[in-house]
Amino acid sequence: MTTPTTDFQRARSADAKQRREVAILDAARRLGAARGIRTVTLTDIAEAVGMHKSALLRYFETREQIFLRLTAQDWREWGPALRASLDGSEDASPAAIGTIVAASLAARPMFCDLLAQAPLNLERNVSLESVREFKLVTLEEVAALTEVLQRLRPGLTPEQTIDLIAAATSLSGAYWQMATPGPEVEKLYRSDPRLAHAVVDVEPRVARTLAAMLEGFERL
Repeated sequence: MTTPTTDFQRARSADAKQRREVAILDAARRLGAARGIRTVTLTDIAEAVGMHKSALLRYFETREQIFLRLTAQDWREWGPALRASLDGSEDASPAAIGTIVAASLAARPMFCDLLAQAPLNLERNVSLESVREFKLVTLEEVAALTEVLQRLRPGLTPEQTIDLIAAATSLSGAYWQMATPGPEVEKLYRSDPRLAHAVVDVEPRVARTLAAMLEGFERL
């Protein structure tokens, strides 16, 4: 762990401020990926960057704002990647689409953690403008995904594609929390056959649910 420096200099130029913000976000991402979002404090992030907590607050208002910004970044990365995977697939069946979407989320455990934390915590201790900026990012990515899904499954309505994306992201976030209870609790689950159901495999559960949703939409 880096010891906070006593001679930390505040960024004076716009470029320097941006570099500091990137360094803070990178540190928060490393800590969150290693330990889980809930355990990372603002002090932890400040120490990882090598600054005092009071200095970090010049760049971000709260720890929640930092992680909300990371959630937006991951939406920006996930959306285009998923669209490319969907466009590149020769199979547009409900099962294939469900598998592609679920796999894209399961491959991003940090994003899954952020998806679970965003509505519960991250949107609740930030400014309204921070929430607005985050929501606009998600709306843009959902709209782009909606176009691809409707092209692959022309019978889908916009509302149905939005429901599908919401189910994919919310279930992946929730199941990821269940799939990572901590080493001691996981050991307990695996040691007792009666608790085997508590060991969650995120990807196949999400894939099955999404496929069932798509099949159900077509019967409406």
